[in-house]
Amino acid sequence: MSTAGEGIALVEMDDPDRYNALTTAMVAELREAFAAVRDDRAVRVVILTGRGRGFCAGANMTGDDTTPREAQDRGPVGAIHFIQDNLAQLMLAIHELPQPVIAAVHGAAVGGGLAISLAADLRIASGDAFFGSQFIRVGLSSCDVGTSYWLPRIVGPTIAAELMLTGRRFTADEALRFGMLNRVVPREQLLDAARELAKLVTDNSEYGVYMTKLGMWANLDAPSLRHAMELENRTQVLGTFTRNMTEAGRAFVEKRDPTWNPM
Repeated sequence: MSTAGEGIALVEMDDPDRYNALTTAMVAELREAFAAVRDDRAVRVVILTGRGRGFCAGANMTGDDTTPREAQDRGPVGAIHFIQDNLAQLMLAIHELPQPVIAAVHGAAVGGGLAISLAADLRIASGDAFFGSQFIRVGLSSCDVGTSYWLPRIVGPTIAAELMLTGRRFTADEALRFGMLNRVVPREQLLDAARELAKLVTDNSEYGVYMTKLGMWANLDAPSLRHAMELENRTQVLGTFTRNMTEAGRAFVEKRDPTWNPM
């Protein structure tokens, strides 16, 4: 993990020889990185990317991996369950991070790599990026580590059904057309574009960004408009106590950027 600008942390998957496959070590390192970021108030946005030829090739298929600690010394059902849960916990760590996460994707983002990108809040890809719900191509279900939850919500059930039932690769341009990506940019501009998007987020107040991420994803599953609006109402009332709305008004009159009060 490194700093990518004021308030922006860069988390890079760094196992290019394996195409950043989700080995036990990779999953552990990513979970540790997101745990470290979680309580760091200096970090306002996280950019998640991969080194080498691509973003992430998904599960490690070489058969030479170690077993996660929680899956050791168990029977066959328990061992496989906790191997699976170990990977699922990574997706939760990304999605449930208080700070917004931007996935900056190049090359392959397939299987678990697709799931990681879907767990992020925002996604930018280079023109050479491609995606695939490829769990089905190895004899399993495409319903894996959050994909069956996120993909239909992001691209709609009809497109998701095609992508999940066929397991076919789809390009960055297709993903943009499906509504899965925020931007498609040339490869050499990928991180700069991610930083630019992150800066647009960090320009806003700590309270505003925190409550927007929390409220938006909570209301994605709201049982009714009334439930969603009740959460919104309380969030806005609480927000007035930061006095940032007053500061924004002053800044507008004085033709300057606001100086936000902390949350």
